[in-house]
Formats: sequence, C-alpha cells, structure tokens
Amino acid sequence: MFRKFFVLVVLVTFFNCKEKEQQTIDTASAEAIIQKSIEVAGGRLFDHSNISFDFRDIHYRALRDHGKFQLERHFKDSISEIRDVLSNSGFERYRNGEKVHLVDSIVSLYSASVNSVHYFAVLPYGLDGKAVHKEYLGTTEIKGNEYHKIKVTFSEDGGGEDYEDEFIYWISRGRLTVDYLAYSYKEIDGQGFRFREAFNVREVNGLRFADYNNYKPTTSNIDFVNIDALFIADKLQLLSRIELKNITVKALN
Repeated sequence: MFRKFFVLVVLVTFFNCKEKEQQTIDTASAEAIIQKSIEVAGGRLFDHSNISFDFRDIHYRALRDHGKFQLERHFKDSISEIRDVLSNSGFERYRNGEKVHLVDSIVSLYSASVNSVHYFAVLPYGLDGKAVHKEYLGTTEIKGNEYHKIKVTFSEDGGGEDYEDEFIYWISRGRLTVDYLAYSYKEIDGQGFRFREAFNVREVNGLRFADYNNYKPTTSNIDFVNIDALFIADKLQLLSRIELKNITVKALN
C-alpha cells in the first residue's frame, strides 16, 4: 500500500514539475518571439522617434525619447482647436492653447482614448513592458501560413485603465511580423471581441506600419482563444477598416 502511495506521489510531483517546466518554456518562447517581432518592426528606433499620422480626420503625434513620451491628438470641434497630451506627467487638454480643467472621470476616458490609438499604431512595440505577460499558445495555420499564437495580458500596476483586456497575436513563423491580432474587452452589457487582419503593410524610415481590417463576431458567445477559427471559417463580420494616413517618422538625436 505504501509503495503504491509513494509511486503516486512521485508521479504527481513529476507531472507538476513538468507542467511548471513547460509553462516556463512557453513563457520564455513567447518573450523571445515578441522581442524578435519588435526588432523586425523597427526595434529601438521607436525609442527615440517623432511619429505623426492622421486617423479618421484626427492628427496624432508621438514623441518618444528613451522612456519619456508625449502622445498627442489634434482636432477641431465646432468652435475651437483641441490638443490632448498624454505624457509621463499625466493627461492635459488644451482648447485654443488654453489648458482646460477636467474631472478625473473625463481624464481617464480621454487618456484611454489617446493611448489606444497610439498603442495600436506601433504594434508590436510596447509588448516588452514590465506589466505585459505573455503565454505561448502554440502554432496555427491561417491562409496557408504558419503562425506563433501568443496571448497577452496585463498587470493592474502599470497596465493602464484597460488592464483587464486580453489580446492574442498571430506572429508569422517566417517573417516574425504581426499579421493578425484579437482582443477581448468589457462592455456595459458583457464582453466585446475584435479580430484584426493586417494589410497595406509599409515601412517608413525604418519603422513598420500596417492598416487593419477590423472584424467582430456575430455573437458574444464565443471561445476567445479560438477566435481565429471563426475567421478561417469566414464567420466574422467586417466592421471597419483601421487606416493610418500621412505617416511621418523622424529620428530624435
């Protein structure tokens, strides 16, 4: 009896160790793949750059200088010119050059809105941050090409207002480019999902940019981890196109 119990304990311990070892390997693999993908997209050139572009009639500008950042958007409302600035110091809004006082709830809303556009514009840059956690989900095939499938989540500390959102990235095994991505986010009445397909990929002064076909499921009752299966089966609805225009990139000294 004791011998059987001892063997059982050894087996359980062995499989627990193997599982932890596999998790460590998967995390290391995901980290390495993400890092290589960032390098292919331009790597550290992003760290000291002045990037500007237009998206849906709004002008965006991003200054990054080795940890310091200033993310802006410029647009006109019916009566004035608005300049929103998100930086290491926080968020500020200017109307016709004058700083506007905002309540905290509006600051959070505007900050998330500005950050979201800049975040997606330079992916996969930023996915090597301390608050970013990666999980290797294996490989899959989409349209005849092989992809690494990596899940990304965020810590509450340093993960931003939407730290509970979950992402999946499909990174080409050959090119190491992000060709597809998906994310899950909270809505008022439940959970929302999006799936994006890169197109019009181009390089501007050494940095890679892409536009995206933006899809959504026809039902909220889906298995997010396998949302790529819905895309392959043509069961996602094209919602919009995410297109960046007039991109300029200048390296900072």
